[in-house]
Amino acid sequence: MSNYYSRSPPPLQHPVPTHPTFIPEPPSTPGPGPADFAAWGMNDATAQFGMHLGQSAVAAGQDYVQKNFGGFIPISLLKHHFNVSNSYVIKKLQLVVFPWRHRPWSRKVRRSETGQSEWQPPRDDINCPDLYIPLMALVTYILVAALQTGLQERFHPQILGSSASRALVVVLLDFLFVKGGCYLLNVPGSGQVIDLIAYGGYKFVGVIITLLMGLIDPGTTIYSLVFLYAFASNAFFLLRSLRSVVLPDLSSTTTPVTVSPAQRKRRITFLFLEAVVQVVYMGILVRV
Repeated sequence: MSNYYSRSPPPLQHPVPTHPTFIPEPPSTPGPGPADFAAWGMNDATAQFGMHLGQSAVAAGQDYVQKNFGGFIPISLLKHHFNVSNSYVIKKLQLVVFPWRHRPWSRKVRRSETGQSEWQPPRDDINCPDLYIPLMALVTYILVAALQTGLQERFHPQILGSSASRALVVVLLDFLFVKGGCYLLNVPGSGQVIDLIAYGGYKFVGVIITLLMGLIDPGTTIYSLVFLYAFASNAFFLLRSLRSVVLPDLSSTTTPVTVSPAQRKRRITFLFLEAVVQVVYMGILVRV
């Protein structure tokens, strides 16, 4: 009897599972599936045809612009004249407003990958003309002119159009004057069209300063002095900048040019005439 109670019970046997153990996998991000064009009411074939047609239209448009306008406004030149930096813009504005002690005025030349000589971009040469400042100054001039007429309670939406038209006409007249003078004086090359337009657009900086001074209403005397200073600084800036176009420096030009004393005298006279006529252009622009 004692042996029966002293016997220990058999150990428990756990059943071994026969089904495979489930191991959860980490979630994965599903890849982008094909575009559901059916949600927009068209099948895949129509969508692919539309995309191909759009790409063909864009390519044809770019080719048309390059063929018809590439000769007048080369895309590479536009990129060159918009290649600016923040430091260049600040220094260039300082040069336009305070050009009196700046040295030197000659542009820098570099060698291209093909071994040809070309001008350095505005980012690397403060004397290089750009289109960024003239374009921004033109837009700012239109806005400041509208602000001035608004403060004088005579604003009308047509003011924006008339100011833009006046500015474009002045730039065009200035360009034609310089281009015509270079043609009559037999200036070789006579500068690129974009360069001459850029030089003519810097006058808006002085015009904007004059208009902003007019908003303060400091009096006729101070306003006139500010206008005269803006004219003088712009005239001096153009006189020194356009010298590289009318009288290119042999040490910095890409093509050697020889000028006789008589030609040099006529070209210097033309430069002074171009500088003086700025007072007429700026006088037209400040009358809004």
